[in-house]
Amino acid sequence: MINYLELFTETTRKHWNEKALCDWRGDAFTFGEVANQIKRLHVLFENTGIAKREKVTVCAPNSARWAISFLATNTYGTVTVPLLADFTPDAICGLVDHSESVALFTDKDTFSKLDVTRMPRLKFIVCTGDFSLLWAADKEYEDAFSGLEAAFAAKYPGGLRPEDVDYTPEDESELAIINYTSGTTSAPKGVMLQYKALSTSIDFAIRYIPASKKDSIVSMLPMGHIYGMVFEFLYPLCCGVTVYYLGKAPAASTLLKAMADVKPYIVITVPLVMEKVYNNSIKPVLNKRYMKLLTSIPGVKKVIYKAVVDKLKASFGGNVQQFIMGGAALNPDVEKAFRKMGLPYSVGYGMTEAAPLLAFSNWWLYVPGSCGKHVDSAEVRIDSPDPENVIGEIQAKGTNICMGYFNNPAASQNAFTEDGFLRTGDLGVMDKDGNIFIKGRCKTMILSANGQNIFPEELEAVLNSIDFVGDSVVVDRNSKLVALITLDKDAIKRAGLDDASVAELPEKVRVKANRVLPVYSKITKVEVRTEPFEKTPKGSIKRFLYS
Repeated sequence: MINYLELFTETTRKHWNEKALCDWRGDAFTFGEVANQIKRLHVLFENTGIAKREKVTVCAPNSARWAISFLATNTYGTVTVPLLADFTPDAICGLVDHSESVALFTDKDTFSKLDVTRMPRLKFIVCTGDFSLLWAADKEYEDAFSGLEAAFAAKYPGGLRPEDVDYTPEDESELAIINYTSGTTSAPKGVMLQYKALSTSIDFAIRYIPASKKDSIVSMLPMGHIYGMVFEFLYPLCCGVTVYYLGKAPAASTLLKAMADVKPYIVITVPLVMEKVYNNSIKPVLNKRYMKLLTSIPGVKKVIYKAVVDKLKASFGGNVQQFIMGGAALNPDVEKAFRKMGLPYSVGYGMTEAAPLLAFSNWWLYVPGSCGKHVDSAEVRIDSPDPENVIGEIQAKGTNICMGYFNNPAASQNAFTEDGFLRTGDLGVMDKDGNIFIKGRCKTMILSANGQNIFPEELEAVLNSIDFVGDSVVVDRNSKLVALITLDKDAIKRAGLDDASVAELPEKVRVKANRVLPVYSKITKVEVRTEPFEKTPKGSIKRFLYS
């Protein structure tokens, strides 16, 4: 297995003057320029007394400087805490504090909404837009910033050279990343990933999806999530690929413009994107009467489907070798159409706790309906007496699996079986060839269509705090979050609400809840139940009755 820090050192030296990290139609950094920025930040860390194993948070929209911020902390030996920029300000403050972070990299807009008094361990806050100082706990850190260029020049009087770059590998068993899978309102769950977990995932990607300096990729998944971080950033960068960032989630037209400019060798996305492409661009064409007639003719059908696939590839720049989806299941009807067309696609399976991949097969080996075969770095089993036919929980053990959850011993203990296998919370079967088929979930987490983890209890905690709401249950209906609520009749009576006002409550509850919920977990609809929810003897709602 490779060590990704050794590989990144080698790649940086070898491709010093070639483009590495770019903002689409914005700033661009060569490998040498990235190295210079990393070393400047290393000098800053040294002069502000930041030690290895301390925690540093990175929370901002995707950008080349986001990536440099991550690389600076990761190669220095601190523990990086990437947070999704969509988290609420309260959640960001809470998670920065929970992670025990001593420094924060963020953008000006996010910073303006944060309460620094809730993050008492912070020494300073750096702007990801230009690496300027946004805030410092005292003058010592301000002085370190103002003297940074002089300190860097003193350390590298002749300028930084390729041979000066040596990202010394850390002990592979040491903690590298704490990745929070949700902006939590309850006990936070920060997934602890070791250096070896990252090396394992990057090594797998290089072996199964080889790339080189001639390739480019568009990064559109959130970098604060391990899926985008590993497969659209660390793995391609280690191969010498030029990575382009789009910032916030782009509109479809903007995305396709970027694809046309960048001409990526691969498209890594979530099924929702490809489903939209199919429904908006491909399906209307294939459903035309004359097209249905032509595709019913065997010889002609093959020519037409090839033309459709070629046009689709062209819309993504023309160099796409394969489309890889993950984070959610692909719609069966769309998958059936893709198979007919001969589109080079596959659907993988993973989770943050697996850094992130548990199963994958290249498109020419991919079995429809599956999520591929388990990765060779992990042992994956189905907790079932008959794994091929009887559904059971998918469990995994290997070098890519997390250590547990930071400062959450109860969750860490519950996450593993007695013999050390991770409980994924997913239900599935595995055929005789090792292909995994996911059948559902055995825990309450909702996986959104764009790959975000949504914990209904957190949304319900928000809903239940709103005036006139009694109880609530959040369910997933066709990738839409619907809140089922009961109303507090006594509170309504006390407030003297008339029937018209009561009728307006569902929409008012939805709007009020969405003001504090992250973008990816906003409520689409609120429905009022007239009967109380059925509960267990412990007082918990029997959630399965309403999903």
